Amino acid sequence: MLLVSEPVLGEEETAALAAVIESGWVTMGDRVRDFEQAFARLHEAEDAVAVGSCTAALHLILHALGIGPGDEVLVPSLTFVASANSVLYVGARPVFVDIGSADVPLMSLDDAEAKCTSRTKAIILVHFAGYLAHRDAWQSFARRKGLLLIEDAAHAPGLPEVGSYGEAAAFSFYGNKNMTTAEGGAIIARSRALRETIRQARAHGMTSGTRQRLSSRRPDYDVTVLGFNYRMDELRAALGLVQLKKLPEWNDTRRRLSATYRELMAEHCASVMIPFEDPWPSTHHLMPVVLPPATSRQRVIDRLRKHGIQTTIHYPPVHHLTFYRDLYPETRLPRTEDFARRELTLPLHPRMTTSDVERVVIALTTALAANYPVGAVA
Repeated sequence: MLLVSEPVLGEEETAALAAVIESGWVTMGDRVRDFEQAFARLHEAEDAVAVGSCTAALHLILHALGIGPGDEVLVPSLTFVASANSVLYVGARPVFVDIGSADVPLMSLDDAEAKCTSRTKAIILVHFAGYLAHRDAWQSFARRKGLLLIEDAAHAPGLPEVGSYGEAAAFSFYGNKNMTTAEGGAIIARSRALRETIRQARAHGMTSGTRQRLSSRRPDYDVTVLGFNYRMDELRAALGLVQLKKLPEWNDTRRRLSATYRELMAEHCASVMIPFEDPWPSTHHLMPVVLPPATSRQRVIDRLRKHGIQTTIHYPPVHHLTFYRDLYPETRLPRTEDFARRELTLPLHPRMTTSDVERVVIALTTALAANYPVGAVA
C-alpha cells in the first residue's frame, strides 16, 4: 500500500535511541537542550522550547500570553482539532474563520476582520498543508486590531521565516509530519521572557529540572507558577537531532514530488484543482487536491484503494465535529464547508519516487473517468 505519509527511520535513528538507553538518562536532559538549540538555528531564531506535542505547544503559548476566560481567539475551522482545543484549555472561546477560497485554503483576512469583537485577543494562524500564510498582511492586521499573532506551524518546520510572524509558533513532530520524534513538539517565541515562562510552565512550574539539580548538587526546588507536564524526553530529542539534519533534504524532495504532481495532473487530470499557485513558500507537507463538484469522493477513495493507494482528507471542518457543533451550532463557513466536501489528500512523502506519483495520477484519472455523479445509478 502506498501510504499518504510515512516516516523515514533508519540505522542512525536506531543508534541514537540505543545511545540514550545506554546512557541511563532518558528523561529531559542534555539531548533535549541540544535539540532545542539545533531547531532554533535552522529557523534563524534565538532559541526554542521542546515539548511533548504541538497541542502542548499551543496550550503553553496561550497560557503564557495570558489568554483566558472572556477572551476570544480567531482560528480556522480547516485545521486539526487541537488548534481549537487549545483555546478551550485556557478558558477562552475559539471563533471560527472561513478560508479565503478553494485555491487558497488559508484563513480569510476579510472574514477575520468581520468576526473581531472587543473580546478578540489573538489569532491562531495555521500554515495549512505547509503553505505559508501571507506574513505582512497578517502582521499588519494584528497590529491594527491590537491582537496577538500565533502560528500553528505543525505542517511547516524547516523554513526560516516560520516562527517570525508574531508572538510565537508551535511545531509538531508527530509520526506523519515532515520530521518526527514519534510524539513531540517545539515552540519558537520572539520574546526571551515569554520563552522562559513557557519553559517553566512545561514542567509543573518548577524552578529547576532533575538534570539541573543533579548538576548543581542541590536537591531543592520551588514551584512559582501554574505548570503542566509537557516535557520532551531524551529518546525523542535523540530522534529529533537525527531527523533535523535530514529535514532540508526531505523538504526539497517533497517540493520536487509536488511539482511532478502538478505537471502530471495538468496533463492527465485537468478537472482536478490543486490549491496554491506554484511557486508558493511551502514545506509541502500535504498534497491536497479538490475534486470536481459532481464527484463522489468515496468512490474515488475506494477505487484508489483497490490500486493499493491510500488517500485521506484534511480536514473535516472543526465546527462540524460533534463536540463543536453542539457548542456553536450557528457557525456557518461556506467556503470551508465546500472545500472540505471536495478535498482529497494524495500520498506525499520522501520515500516516494516520480514513478509513485505517476502511479497515483494515472489511478486518479481512471477513477474519475469511471466515477458517477452523486445520486446517479451505477
